[in-house]
Amino acid sequence: MYIKGRCIVSACALLFFQQAMAAGMDCAKAVSAVENAVCADKGLYALDTQMGATYSKLMRSMPDEKAELKSTQRLWLKDRNQCAEDVSCLNQRYRERLESLQAQWIDTLAYLPDEIDKQVMAQLQQRIEAARKVDPEFALEKTLDAFTVNLDTTSFAGIPDDDEQTHFPETIPNGVSQDEWKALTASNITGAADTGQTTYILTDLDGDGLRDLIVETYSGGTGLFSYTETWRGTGTRFTRRGAKAAPEANAETTLFYTNDRGANQAVNWIKVHGRIYAAYRDSAYGVDKVYLLNPLQINRQVPTITVQYRYQLNVPRTQANQDNPTAYELEPAVQKALMQSLAKIGNNQTTNSKPICPIPASGPGDDDYYSYGASYYAIEPVADVPVILGDDCFIARLINWYGTYDEKDGLFAQLTLRKPGSEEQAQSYTVNGRRHITQVSTSIGKAEGGAAN
Repeated sequence: MYIKGRCIVSACALLFFQQAMAAGMDCAKAVSAVENAVCADKGLYALDTQMGATYSKLMRSMPDEKAELKSTQRLWLKDRNQCAEDVSCLNQRYRERLESLQAQWIDTLAYLPDEIDKQVMAQLQQRIEAARKVDPEFALEKTLDAFTVNLDTTSFAGIPDDDEQTHFPETIPNGVSQDEWKALTASNITGAADTGQTTYILTDLDGDGLRDLIVETYSGGTGLFSYTETWRGTGTRFTRRGAKAAPEANAETTLFYTNDRGANQAVNWIKVHGRIYAAYRDSAYGVDKVYLLNPLQINRQVPTITVQYRYQLNVPRTQANQDNPTAYELEPAVQKALMQSLAKIGNNQTTNSKPICPIPASGPGDDDYYSYGASYYAIEPVADVPVILGDDCFIARLINWYGTYDEKDGLFAQLTLRKPGSEEQAQSYTVNGRRHITQVSTSIGKAEGGAAN
C-alpha cells in the first residue's frame, strides 16, 4: 500500500529489512528514520550486516523453525523501530538481537553427547565410586590419572619478539612433516600467539589419522591465565575449532582456560572408549566438577561428573605468627572456641539474615554485624560465624583457596577474626582439613568456569 508514492513505514520497513537480510541495508532505498539512522552510522550498519548474515544462516539451517524465526524477527523489528533515529537505542537493540541470533546459530552447530559419551561418563563415575572405598580423599585424581594420555607427540614453541610476545615459527620445527608444515603455514595461525608465551602441539585428537593442533598460550594478567585452543587438521590446512560459530574471523574460540589465582582449575587429557577428552576440573570448597569437553567440537551440553566432599576441620595447636616466622602455641581456651565455631560450618557458604554478633545500643552501623565484609578475589569465602573469646564476640570468616588440596596438608584454610566496631587488626588462624567423598553424580548441561563456551 502506498501513500504519496511511499509505502506505509511499518510494512515497508519489514519488506526492506527482509530483502536486505543477506547483506547490509541498501541505503539508496532507505525511507524511514530508522533506516536513515542505520545508514548514517558505520557501527550500526556493520551490526545490521552482521545480523543479516546470521539471520540468513539460521533460516537455511532451521527449516522446521522458519515461521517462528520470522515471527520473532518481526517483533524485534517493531521494537527496533521505536528507537527512531536514536543511535544509542538502536545500538542496544541490534546488539541484543544479534546476541540472541548468534546463540541460536551456535546451538545449531553444537555437538550433542552421544551414547558413547554417556557410557564414558558412567564409567568414570563407577571408577571413582570404587576408588573412594580405598581412598576417599583422592579417588577422583587417581581415576583421572588412570585414563590420562600423553599428547605431546610433537611440540614446538612460538618465537618471542622484543615485546616478549610470541609468534608462529617461520621455519619448519623438528618433528613436523612437510605436508603438515604446508598446512600450518596456509592456516593463518600467527594470530593465536599474539598475547603471550605459546606452545604448539601436534597430535591426533579425533582418531582420523591426521594430526590436529593444540595451541596453549599463557597470557598472565591478574589471574595468571592460560588459554587452550584447538585446530582440526584436514590434510591441507588446519581449521580453528568453532570458526563457523564465531561472529568474526578473528574471534576467540578458546576450548578452555585455567585461572591460577582466584580459582582452582586443571585439565587432564584422557582417553576412554577410544575417545580423547579434555577433562576440565573446576573446584571449590567441598566440590569438584569435571567437564568432559570434546576437543574439536562446540560444547554446549557437556557430560559432567560432580564429586562432593565433607571436611573434618581442625585448628592446629601450633600456629604461625603473623608478624614473624616464629611459631606459637594456642591457648587451650582459644583453640576450643575456634573449634566450636568451625563445627557450625557446612560445605556451602551461608547468608546471614540475623546479626552474627549482638548489636550494641550505640556504635557503628548495623551492617557491620551481619558479615565479615569484603574478601580478596584470590580467596574463596566459605562462611561467617561468631567466635566468643571471653566476653567478646568476634566475626570470623573461614576462607580457603577454592578447595586446593594436597596429600601432606589436606585442605589449607584460614579463620580470620575481626571485632565489629573496633579498629583492631584482624587476627588469622591456620585451619587444616581432611576430606572424604560423600557423593558422586553425573549430569549433562552447560559447563562453567573456564570451560564455558
